[in-house]
Amino acid sequence: MRSLRLAVALALNLGTPVMATEEPPFTVELKTGEFEVRHYPPLVVAEVAVTGDRKDAAGKGFRLLAGYIFGGNTRRARIAMTAPIVQSPAGEKIAMTAPVLQTGGGGTWTIRFIMPRGSTLETLPRPNDPRVQLHAIAAARVAVVRFSGLARQDDVAARTLALSRFVTAQHLQASGPPSLAQYDPPWTPWFMRRNEMMIPVAPAAGVAK
Repeated sequence: MRSLRLAVALALNLGTPVMATEEPPFTVELKTGEFEVRHYPPLVVAEVAVTGDRKDAAGKGFRLLAGYIFGGNTRRARIAMTAPIVQSPAGEKIAMTAPVLQTGGGGTWTIRFIMPRGSTLETLPRPNDPRVQLHAIAAARVAVVRFSGLARQDDVAARTLALSRFVTAQHLQASGPPSLAQYDPPWTPWFMRRNEMMIPVAPAAGVAK
């Protein structure tokens, strides 16, 4: 446990590069300026449910999930960490499992780590902590707008509005809540941070879910 606490502390405070660069693959259906419509394949995630405001919940969830991937599992195996982490209100559909993904306000949140490419529920070690759960996530179609900076609340609100208008203009049907996706560790300079607002949308007409 001491080594885990040290690893997490280094990752959060000193900038140790524990976060891998791997991200879930996707294809782009449509691109218009900063806006895209993407298709993501089925993915496998580890997730926890935590309470608090968005920032506190993200920290709690990160530490619990870091425990799992840093060896807190039945094989004591280390699992590569991918970008991003996913955060959304518990009980609501999370369409995309790529990024810190955040939606809504305070309360109970679901925090997810995406498992490395090729992972399956059968091949992954089981978490030692019962709060950490493994799940398979269905393929998703997602409208996205990318932006940089610290993703303050005003930025989130403005980008959510812009993305909602894009969804309407493209005659897309939203199928879940907006999410804030943050791809970079907290030590990344603000002007280099990559953020995305995401809204899950229904499959195109004639395409099976």
